[in-house]
Amino acid sequence: MIGVLVSILLIFADLRTRRNQLKYGFEVPPLYFFIAKQVLITFAVLGFCYLMASYKGIPNLLVIMFPLVAIYSFITNQTVIGRRIYALGGNEKAARLSGVNTQRLLFFTFVNMGALAALAGTVVASRLNSSTPNAGEGFELDVIAACFIGGASASGGIGKVIGAVVGAFLVGVMNNGMSLLGIGIDWQQAIKGFVLLLAVFFDVYNKSKSS
Repeated sequence: MIGVLVSILLIFADLRTRRNQLKYGFEVPPLYFFIAKQVLITFAVLGFCYLMASYKGIPNLLVIMFPLVAIYSFITNQTVIGRRIYALGGNEKAARLSGVNTQRLLFFTFVNMGALAALAGTVVASRLNSSTPNAGEGFELDVIAACFIGGASASGGIGKVIGAVVGAFLVGVMNNGMSLLGIGIDWQQAIKGFVLLLAVFFDVYNKSKSS
């Protein structure tokens, strides 16, 4: 029931955002892409809630992740600094000419990413019961693929926190599935690279089609 309620709230929020963007003449993704995204998010939320209901409870990692997702979703969607970050990602020169202090904003954005990277390193070290400098090696492709699968744009200025989380879940499912099938690590990297290439291709195609 919680999964259904969360799914309905997410769909309602996305519909309201899309309606407001259309009202003010902003560029929006095609309708089929929007519907496919909502279906994937709904399946991901319901599947996650089913797994949690059939397991021993919520892992400690999710206790950390849920507040972070809620906080950063609020910051990016409802605050001035969030709008400025989107503007900086979309067109740095235009943001600077609009009065945004792009150098300071870029500095604090990277400071924030450093803090999140430190938190991620702490979580990985706690899971491994040790700390090694190459513990996160090879995660770069997974992270980039999760962002693009979740709706981020190669040209910048587009994307949502919840979309990146859903993309990370899909990449995790893909990794587990390939490991269970006994696919070698080299082929796993090639397959993930191909999925990332498809995500970028669809993004560029939709951009060129809209323009």
